Amino acid sequence: MSRSREVLWPVSLLVLASVVGWGQSKGPIIAKAEEPSDFTIRTTSRLVLLDVSVKDASGGFVSGLSKENFKVYENGKPVEITQFSNADVPVTVGIAVDESGSMRPKRAEVLTAALVFNQASNPMDEMFIINFNERARRGLPDDMLFSDNVQQLRAALYQGKPEGRTALYDAIEMALNQLEFGRRDKKTLVLISDGGDNHSQHTLDDVTRDVLRSVATIYTIGLYDEDDPESNEAVLKKLAHVSGGVFYHPRTLPEIVPICQQIAKDIRTRYTIGYVPSAEGKAERHIKVVASSQDHPKMVVRTRTSYVFSPEKPDPTDKASR
Repeated sequence: MSRSREVLWPVSLLVLASVVGWGQSKGPIIAKAEEPSDFTIRTTSRLVLLDVSVKDASGGFVSGLSKENFKVYENGKPVEITQFSNADVPVTVGIAVDESGSMRPKRAEVLTAALVFNQASNPMDEMFIINFNERARRGLPDDMLFSDNVQQLRAALYQGKPEGRTALYDAIEMALNQLEFGRRDKKTLVLISDGGDNHSQHTLDDVTRDVLRSVATIYTIGLYDEDDPESNEAVLKKLAHVSGGVFYHPRTLPEIVPICQQIAKDIRTRYTIGYVPSAEGKAERHIKVVASSQDHPKMVVRTRTSYVFSPEKPDPTDKASR
């Protein structure tokens, strides 16, 4: 299928201001939010959707599993799986690219890898680009939230130039906020950076909270030397682990292209598992998913490990809630 179709949304100034003003609101992990307070989620339907990757002992993707092959535990207690899919479904994808000054010698390989990722993804994915150095910026035109057009995405990737310092946390916050506007149930963020944060308005605590409140699966690619004093490998690993994604640290620049191909394949072969959580218990929930199959005695399951949940309070202005 061709990628010639552009996803153009008739966006009002109010909605557009909400995207540009990315630091003002955050969404739920599961459903539509109503101004959640920090570290909580309020849902209109109690359904947790998990994006699940399964590999065998040799690292190959395991396909063809059914709902019966999985067990899900929340805070150590088994829950009933109420929704299951193993189809290659379109997702909402954000690509956040570091354009600080130190990325200049790596820029060509990074942009090539991002375009390869785009080509290897589902043709119906809706994508956007975040470019960041001393500030984070949306790459697509102001009146376009997402696109599946290769030329539009290429222009978005190439519009900046490597200079200045690194506002990594601000870029993650901007990307998480824009993912909430996506029409796909599955959300993914691919983050490519060469080091730490030295110019953000947001903090690591802000990012940690909002990743827990987001449904996004985050893949992080760290491009830095082992002895780089500004690298934040621990942060990149944590973001990937908590969200159910993967952290990559290529030893050489050419490795980044096959890594992006691998990420695209991972996204397209993931399972979707849903369950209804209990309204009782602590707000912070820990998740464990186990897969078993006679054909694959040892399987490695990767998915979100935790989230924060709070039951929705009825809206007094909503007639249906009265």
